Parts: sequence; structure tokens; C-alpha cells
Amino acid sequence: MWRRNMKDLLHRENINLAVKHYSSLFYLPSIKILLLILFLINLLLGFLTSLLVCSRLSLLMLVAENALVRGILFGSIFFASALFSDYLANRLLLKRDIIFSDLKRVFFLSLFSGIFFVIFTIISLSFEYLQTGIYTKVLSLGLYVTLSFRLLVINATSFAGKYSKTIFGVLQPMLLLLLSNALVTIFRQEVLHFSILLYSLPFTLIFSVLSVWLFKKSLDVEGEKLLGIPSLETAKAFVANWTENVKGPFEEILERLSEERTVSVSALTFREKNTGKLKAMIIVPSIHPGPFKNVGSSLLPSIIKESLEREFQCIVSVPHGISGHELDLPSQAENEKIIKSLIFSLKGLQNFSSRATNFFMVEGNGAKVGCQVFDDCAFVTLTTSPETMEDLPSDLNDAIIKKALENGFSWAIVIDAHNSINGSFDMKRSVGSLKEVAYLALEKAAYLRHTAFSEIKVGAGCVLPRGLGLKDGMGPGGITAIVVEVNGVKAAYVTIDGNNMVSSLREKILSSLKDVGIDCGEVFTTDTHAVSAVVLNRRGYHPIGEAIDHKIIIDEVKKAVCEALKNMEVVEFSWCKIDIPGVKVIGERRVSELSLLTENVFRKAKKNSAIFVIFGALLATFFTKI
Repeated sequence: MWRRNMKDLLHRENINLAVKHYSSLFYLPSIKILLLILFLINLLLGFLTSLLVCSRLSLLMLVAENALVRGILFGSIFFASALFSDYLANRLLLKRDIIFSDLKRVFFLSLFSGIFFVIFTIISLSFEYLQTGIYTKVLSLGLYVTLSFRLLVINATSFAGKYSKTIFGVLQPMLLLLLSNALVTIFRQEVLHFSILLYSLPFTLIFSVLSVWLFKKSLDVEGEKLLGIPSLETAKAFVANWTENVKGPFEEILERLSEERTVSVSALTFREKNTGKLKAMIIVPSIHPGPFKNVGSSLLPSIIKESLEREFQCIVSVPHGISGHELDLPSQAENEKIIKSLIFSLKGLQNFSSRATNFFMVEGNGAKVGCQVFDDCAFVTLTTSPETMEDLPSDLNDAIIKKALENGFSWAIVIDAHNSINGSFDMKRSVGSLKEVAYLALEKAAYLRHTAFSEIKVGAGCVLPRGLGLKDGMGPGGITAIVVEVNGVKAAYVTIDGNNMVSSLREKILSSLKDVGIDCGEVFTTDTHAVSAVVLNRRGYHPIGEAIDHKIIIDEVKKAVCEALKNMEVVEFSWCKIDIPGVKVIGERRVSELSLLTENVFRKAKKNSAIFVIFGALLATFFTKI
């Protein structure tokens, strides 16, 4: 189990590395800012090109030959050509492309084309006696660099056809090269060196395409070796999701990597005793809500909540069951499979009971285990707050359920409260402590079961905090509170749709709830990964309370609890375990391979970038011969 725990930590770190690498991609300024920068770059290029027309680069000659005015003219022509070629490519070649249908990204590539041409024009100016032929050769090297960069980026991100991508990659920089050559030749009143262009352009294009193909092939091998899927295909799908929230391509890859398993969901359902109307549900899936954003089961807690609330017209709470990334679902189709199975099973609930104990807490060695008995089912909550806690291994869930059965219970619903993060997570120590204390809690629960009370009251409330969203760490499920009263003692189960919680906020919330008449309880998060990979920080997300003022959270929790207190009614309950066979999950091995792939590819890309240097040197050597 310890080895598996270490693997889970490594999986999480590797996913964080992937987020770190991709977080810097494709966050661009507004189109107005991009156009301004593009204009200034082309203006600079125009001025540098106008210097090539001057016979000597003295200040007097620059003034006499109107270099500045000519530079503005050249720059305006370059800028206009960039706008024309980019708009043409965007409308005719990339209209349906996921990435480059956004004109901003097309302009962004042209901006880099201008920068590369500026650099190589400056190199041209370093020649004391510059002939147009030499200028053409130097600028052709600039074209090689530009084409290589553009073709690599386009191939790694665009979903357009092969020919559309090639034309898009070549069009703007080729037009820029031809225009600059033509302008220099015309204003210097020289003959255009068609022979040099005739040789340099095809060879530049061939060398660019070949170097990109070899570089891409060297990276794709890494993905094919690990996953059987080319690396850049995975990267392309990742970028499509990252930039445009398009989940289809990445989910298709996850589907191909997945394996089928039987997954389980535990449910505790309350209904009004007199009318039989459903009051509230606590649904605890042994499915991990990941891997990130809107992909796979990342939104599963809020999807379950919304779907069941719509179907059964009652409040639904979905805290985090014990699970890790190996139990991520790959696609929305699998989410739908879970929802349909839940609705079918919950419609047939029977064997309602009214016998329950009070909620109690057992603590030891940093572990806090809450427990409440509902007939022959032990409802168990786990936390190490205020110490850090992360995903717990499924072995712990199995051990606690086994111990519950040994103590005479028919089942145990175990919740990973996932409610404290503050530094590193000592998995081995935490799991050991939680298991030991959970065993003690179950022994106490077995004793208390014989003194269970026959009347139970329940109230439920939910709030969706205004102005708080994914970037703040708050998922679409908001805050749900279910208050259970047994023999006059009120316990509140608060579930916040977020990925973990800052240390000590749990304690603040529980303390504040005493002001509204709550005696005890626990605070859970859903561990939703809908909030992951949406902000640029070390984690890639904000746990609850990191970006939101604690007072705001406490006030919103109180609203949900007060709503629950207002509708307290005598209820009866039923618990069930729902096994769902044939569900695709990503699996432990694939999670490890997928999360490692990004880091491996970035490392290999640095090493293999020498391919472009070698081909550039060969091209430069060729130009010296013509």
C-alpha cells in the first residue's frame, strides 16, 4: 500500500508539472494590443529595411535620403501585407480550426515572424558592403527560422488539414520576404536577383519542412513508446482544451487509454416520514473527479448534484469518496453512465429506517474520524485538519469497510473530507493514523448502535455564492448543508464544491456554526477538478479559502445551514451501495504514463532542438555556394 501511496503522490506531481508547462501557452493580450505590437514590429522592420537602401549609413545621408519617411512607408506595407495574409488564412483555411479560428493567435504568429525578420535584417546591416544578393541570402535564413517556428507551432496545435496548415505557415513570411526584397531592389535601382530567389526559396522551404518533420517525429516516438499515441497528438488535444475548453479530442485519447472496471457509489437518502417525499441525499462516489477542467469526471460532483436534484426534487450533497486519479473517468459518456445507474437504483429504494445515533468524533495522532450510525450502516468521515490531507488510497476504504463488517455493520460509507492543505502531505503517517482512529470509532459505533434513538430530524439547504467561480476555487455546486438532529443534538454536514481547503478554515466554520445552534459536524469538499488548470499559480487552482475571504465563506455556509434549520422535519432514511460494472477509468498505470509524458517531451524537445541548428548551418553553407 505504501508503494501505491507514493505512486499517487508522484501522479499528482506529474500532473502539476504538465499544468505548469502548458500554463504559459496561449494566454494572449487583447487584439488591440496585439495589433499595436504587430504594427510597431513592422514599423521597425520597415525602418531597418529602408537603411539597406542607403549607400552609407551616416546621419547626413539618412536625412538626405528620407530614410525615416521611407521606413514608415515600408513598415505600413509590411503591416498591411500581414493583415491581408492573416485574414485570408483565417477566413479561407482556418475557419473551422479549434485554435486558429481565433484571429488573435494568427496575429501572434505573424508578430514572431516580424521579430525574426528584424533580427536577420540587423545581421544584414552588419555587412560593410551589402549587395542585394547577400541581403536575400541572409533574409532567406531568417525565413528558415520563421517557417520552422511557425510550422512547428501550427503542427503541434492546429486541427486543420495538412495542406491548409502548410499554406498558412508559409504564406505570411514568404510574402514578407518577397516584399522586402522587391522594395530594396526598386529603391536601390538594382536588378532583382531572380536566380538567387529561385534557389533560396525552395531550399529554405524544404529545409524548414524537413527539420520540423524530424523534430516532430523525435517527440512523437516518446508518446508512441509510452501510450501508443504520438506525443504531439496528445499535446494538440491538451491545448484545445486549455485554450478553448474543447474536451472532445482529449477525451478521445483518454478513452483509448482506459480500462473497464466496476465502480461503486454509496448513497444515504432521507425522506419525510409522514408524506414519503424525498428530503435530501448524500451521494459518495468511489470515483475521482478529475483529471482537470471540464475533462472526464472533473465536474462529476456537480453533475451528480444537478441531475439528481432535477430528477428527485430534493437537496443533494456529493462529498469526496476515497479515490485517486487512477479512478478518473475519461469522458462525458462515462459520466452519463454513472448518472443513469444512480437514477435507476435510487428509484427503487426500500427498507427505510428511523434508528440512528448521535454524531461523535474520535481523535488521535493528528487524525479526526467522525461517525454516525444509520441503522446498520456506519457513516464515517476522515480528516487530518489542520494538517495537510490529499487523496487517500482505496486500500484505506477497503480496510475501514472490512472493519465495519467485523463489528456487525452491513456497510460503511466512508468520506475523505479533503478539507485541509498546508504544505506537504505525509501519506504514510496520515493513512496509518486514520486507520487506527477509524477502527476505534467503529468499535464505539458498534456499542452505541444498541442505544440508537428512533426519531431523527433532517433539514437541507444549498447556496450558490454570487460572484464566486472556478478561478476563485468555487465549483458550480456551491455550498450544501444537511443538518441531522438526533435526541436534540444537531450535526451539520457541510459540502463545498471545491478542491481542498486552506488549513484551519474547517475549524473556523465549525466554530461559527455554534452561533446558529449546531453542536457538531464536519466540513467536506467535493475535490472537484473543474477548478484545476484555470489559474496561473503553483498548484494550478485555488483551494477553498485561498482566493476567497474567510468571512465570505463562513457567511455563505451559515446561510446554507440556516436554510436547513428552517425546514427540519422528522424523516426516515435508507442507505445503499450501487455497483456499476463496465465503467471506463483511466487506471493507475496510464495516469502515471500520461502525466509523465509532458515532462519527458519537454526535456527531449530541449535536447533535440539541435536539429534546427544543424539544418540552419547546412542551409547557410548552401547559400555561400550560390
